[in-house]
Amino acid sequence: MFEKLIPELLSHKKIGVFSHIRPDGDCLGSQIALCLWLEKNGIESSAFNEDEVNKNMEWLTDFKEVQKPEFSELGDFDAFVFVDGNALHRFGDTAKQITELDKPLYMIDHHPQPEDVFKEYVSKTDASSTCELVYHLYAEHDISQINEHSAKAMYVGIVTDTGSFQFDSVKPSTMKAAASLLEYGKFTPDEVVQKIYSSKPMKQIKLLGLALETISLHENQQIATMYVTQAMFQETGTSNGDTEGFVAYPLSVDGVKACIFFREDDENRIKLSLRSQSDIDVNQWARELNGGGHKKAAGAWYEGDIEDAIKDVIKIGRQQWIND
Repeated sequence: MFEKLIPELLSHKKIGVFSHIRPDGDCLGSQIALCLWLEKNGIESSAFNEDEVNKNMEWLTDFKEVQKPEFSELGDFDAFVFVDGNALHRFGDTAKQITELDKPLYMIDHHPQPEDVFKEYVSKTDASSTCELVYHLYAEHDISQINEHSAKAMYVGIVTDTGSFQFDSVKPSTMKAAASLLEYGKFTPDEVVQKIYSSKPMKQIKLLGLALETISLHENQQIATMYVTQAMFQETGTSNGDTEGFVAYPLSVDGVKACIFFREDDENRIKLSLRSQSDIDVNQWARELNGGGHKKAAGAWYEGDIEDAIKDVIKIGRQQWIND
């Protein structure tokens, strides 16, 4: 899988690794684990992200600092790797300028339809996570280079992107990778899971309570919606990062096949998170809104207010089902 990418990476002395904006467990885990792999093999690395790391993931940055990129300081890098995203705009404004530097760009990702800007890449849409792919990079090169820090970083990505091993993206190979990480990292699952899911501040619980009250069912109770507004953030003293994992709640309602979580980022811009546990393709749905992702998990943006967003997004989904 990595027979072409590994020698490309090893041919450089200094590599910048980007993870996508609004970082989640998989992009951070794969970014940090890749940086640690590069350093194990004598390559200087820097991890970049334009956004702040969520509180429940900050402990990962003890393994490798994640910096905000400054374009003026990127000229002395030999190459750049982009993880858990396959189009430069998903990594922020600085990433979109990278092509001006005329340096080789590489990518490791599991989303469909990669952008045609990468010299070499590994793209496997059937992988549970980008962290599972980075595990195979270690395994194909020298699996003994996995240590506690890199193993925990990769385990975070696998756990979060599989819904704690609940999604149908989980295959025997996923479980084997996870088991191998536990073995080489010499840690137990609770050491990671508690840090991700069991350290929620009271204000986040209050925000979840407000959000749960907004759950509505549509299309013969097969589609669920839930939302959070700026007013809710202000009332509870929370922010965007505190909604991590909220999308799982409407999807858990009995009989629901797919759901959309609407997060009001400002007065006229709404972040959409779409999830499916059926044959409904939310990637296709999101692409109608200039977004994308996977068949079972995707994201997009909507310009307008919450009320219009719910009405229009449901309408787009209804048209998709009719056409299918």
